[in-house]
Amino acid sequence: MAAKPEWNIEQIKLLKTELTRFMMSYKFALDELNTKIDILKQEFHYIHDYNPIEHVKSRVKSPESILKKVYKKGYPLSLNVIKENIKDIAGIRITCSFISDIYELSNMLQNQQDLKVIEVKDYIKHPKPNGYQSLHLVLQIPIFMSDRVEEVCVEVQIRTIAMDFWASLEHKIYYKYNQTVPQHLVDELKEAAESAAKLDKKMEGIHREVNKLKEVTSNESHIKELFIDNERFDLPYELLTPFMKNNS
Repeated sequence: MAAKPEWNIEQIKLLKTELTRFMMSYKFALDELNTKIDILKQEFHYIHDYNPIEHVKSRVKSPESILKKVYKKGYPLSLNVIKENIKDIAGIRITCSFISDIYELSNMLQNQQDLKVIEVKDYIKHPKPNGYQSLHLVLQIPIFMSDRVEEVCVEVQIRTIAMDFWASLEHKIYYKYNQTVPQHLVDELKEAAESAAKLDKKMEGIHREVNKLKEVTSNESHIKELFIDNERFDLPYELLTPFMKNNS
């Protein structure tokens, strides 16, 4: 591990001022990406009559938080080094109802022509040892300033409600114990993560079954309506049943 650099107070104050200006581009990147997500959300709702997104949260790390991470990693005190090495300065967390929604939304974002995919980490197919699950994307988005174009990275975390609930409580527990959690609680947290994963899979199966029933009902209603419109007369539903079965 690299030796941690020596910093003085004046150097830190100067960097903090520059960092505040530097971070404006990350706020703008969040605004741009949040707009894209909102457009996808509305488009999906109008076309499929379904909204895959439950909640969206975004944040920019504070200058203090960034400086702590830079110091911890042993990086030189430079904005260029920060931009090159810290990819989660701007972050968006998207909560979906189902696992399939996560991958659907991920594909939609990755297919945006002006976004560059820097990194993909799938902690759903490959959970962390503690049980944590989520899909992480690092996306680079161009920000058009008055005198230049900035390429800014944003970390996007996409997870289900169950995954988000577990991660939130796990974070609170570790914070309470100052990162030192008794082993029996670590084991129980892992077990809870596995239970949450089972719940997600169960709900995904129910979701697929409901969609199949909805599709069948929709097709039957459509056939009935077309049949009546084409023939321009009204028949009892019972007489139409054999026709619908033969065309199912």
